[in-house]
Amino acid sequence: MDQKIKFNKTKIIATVGPASNEKEMLRKLIKEGVDIFRLNFSHGTHADHEKVVQYVRELNDEMDTHVCLLQDLQGPKIRVGEVESGAKLKAGQIFTITTEEVVGNSERASTVYQDLPKDVGVGDMVLIDDGKIELKVKEINATEVITEVVHGGKLKSRKGINMPYTKVSAPSLTDKDIKDLEFGLKHEVEWIALSFVRTADDIHNLRKRITDAGRQSKIVAKVEKPEAIRNIDGIIEATDAVMVARGDLGVEIFMEEVPMAQKMIVRKCNKLAKPVIIATQMMESMIENPRPTRAETNDVANAVMDGADALMLSAETAAGAFPVQVIRSMVKTITSVEREADVYFKHDLPEQGDPLFYNNTLVLAACRLAKASRAKAIIGMTQSGYTAFKLSSHRPKANIFIFTSNRPLLNTINLIWGVRGYYYDKEVSTDDTFADIEQILKERGHINPGDAFITTASMPIHARGRTNTVKLNVVE
Repeated sequence: MDQKIKFNKTKIIATVGPASNEKEMLRKLIKEGVDIFRLNFSHGTHADHEKVVQYVRELNDEMDTHVCLLQDLQGPKIRVGEVESGAKLKAGQIFTITTEEVVGNSERASTVYQDLPKDVGVGDMVLIDDGKIELKVKEINATEVITEVVHGGKLKSRKGINMPYTKVSAPSLTDKDIKDLEFGLKHEVEWIALSFVRTADDIHNLRKRITDAGRQSKIVAKVEKPEAIRNIDGIIEATDAVMVARGDLGVEIFMEEVPMAQKMIVRKCNKLAKPVIIATQMMESMIENPRPTRAETNDVANAVMDGADALMLSAETAAGAFPVQVIRSMVKTITSVEREADVYFKHDLPEQGDPLFYNNTLVLAACRLAKASRAKAIIGMTQSGYTAFKLSSHRPKANIFIFTSNRPLLNTINLIWGVRGYYYDKEVSTDDTFADIEQILKERGHINPGDAFITTASMPIHARGRTNTVKLNVVE
């Protein structure tokens, strides 16, 4: 792996868009420290996304990296239709949302969501454009929701409509999502983010589609609805990772509830070894400015201290004026926090009744041994990736290196906190395997003479079973 590439334990996800979708810009972003590229299927054509997939795969080959792809499905995002330029709503006026197709103005606008009149009730709050416009439902008929404007503002085309605390009947996978999912599975994206998750059943449904297609993509559950907060334990259990999607979440629940929701979700995910992503407005001002605000820097730092596996940038890298500077700035903040703050050694005891209790106990022992011996590296050998997730969840200060012959897994685990992957497919004796791995890490400059390192493995090596061995070595 190119030694010039920056590497933090907390990973960085950059959304690709017009500001970043050319190969050389993607190369620069990888060099600055991007670990995952997000393909946002709320925007762009399949041809646009296919080009990015191809570029990222080529760059991984050229740069010897394992940058992974996160496909973010749009989900049942309810939006305003086309609106004529200059439309503005004033407090106290009547404003109608219709399911009929019309070009909107200051009195009336359309939505493609046909069930809107069925889902809302009189007195309900309706928010447009992340809450910039607030409406109160006065009357409903078969095709119209008639509202009074509480807080007005400029009405723009295609802006999102949120209905806090209203149960929306739309399925979490729309017809568009199913077509987009086919694209993602065809191109073997490593991670698929499901928007507006409400229950674990939403995850099970997506998982079945992935399995039926013969793919191994992992699922990220986006938490952005009050129902998801209520069902959070079941959702975390069912999914592979969680995203705290603070944009819609901050409109769907009271904004002041979001910080504690974020901390609660991170804590639960850490305990269950499920990666957790913090997203939205992390460096929002850098869409237009070359430096972040003090508050944004604090927000990034707090997310790292909370225990996030990854931090996500949206418009900052997709459409902003300073994509490279954004990554550089985020890397500096993460580096500072990881150097100074107490973000390590979360040694939760394994659950006694867990079928993998002995395996989990051994992984914990490896992390404790690394702390006691001040080891520079912990090495895991895995086919499924399970060891990578478990080692990471204990947040060792030692770097985690995962060796596997499962090539697609190398990109997948790039999203996990502190983990770096290497391809290894020799079936030789345990001693030879350990010696090989030590040599690879020495050549890459990850360990040096005198350094302690811990190796976990399944013995016998060729059986490729669950981790059952932990070994302490010192580099000669």
